[in-house]
Amino acid sequence: MAVSITVDYTGGLRCQATHGPSQNQLITDAPVDNHGKGESFSPTDLVATALATCMATVIGIKAQQKGLDVTGMKVSVEKHMSEDSPRRIVRLPVTIEIPLPPDHPDRKLLEATALGCPVHHSVHPDIEKPVTFVWVK
Repeated sequence: MAVSITVDYTGGLRCQATHGPSQNQLITDAPVDNHGKGESFSPTDLVATALATCMATVIGIKAQQKGLDVTGMKVSVEKHMSEDSPRRIVRLPVTIEIPLPPDHPDRKLLEATALGCPVHHSVHPDIEKPVTFVWVK
C-alpha cells in the first residue's frame, strides 16, 4: 500500500508536509547548525523520530496482542550527525523505558519486536543504532 505525502517549500528553509490519507500537516526547518532557524523538526530529526515512534508503535501492537498495558512507555533517541562530508546521520542511540517488571515473561519478545520494526530495518546499516531497554515496574 502506497501512502502519498506532499511537500510544499514555503521559503526560509521551511517545508510543510501533508499526509495524504489524513491531511495532517507538519513543518520542518533546517537546523541552526545548517543555516536554518531550528524552529521545528529538521528532516534528519524526523528520521530519528521515525525510529523511536516505530519502535514504540510495534511494541504497543505486540503488547496489545498479548493483553499487556504499556501505557506510559517512553522512548528517547539522540541524533548524531557526521562531522565530515557528506553531512549525514551517523548514530541514533535509543532508550526504551517499558513499564513492566524486568523479569516479565514477554521481555525477550517485546525487545525483539522493537528491534524488528520497519524503520530499524530501513535505516542504513552504516548508522549505529544501539538500543537500551529499561524495565521500570
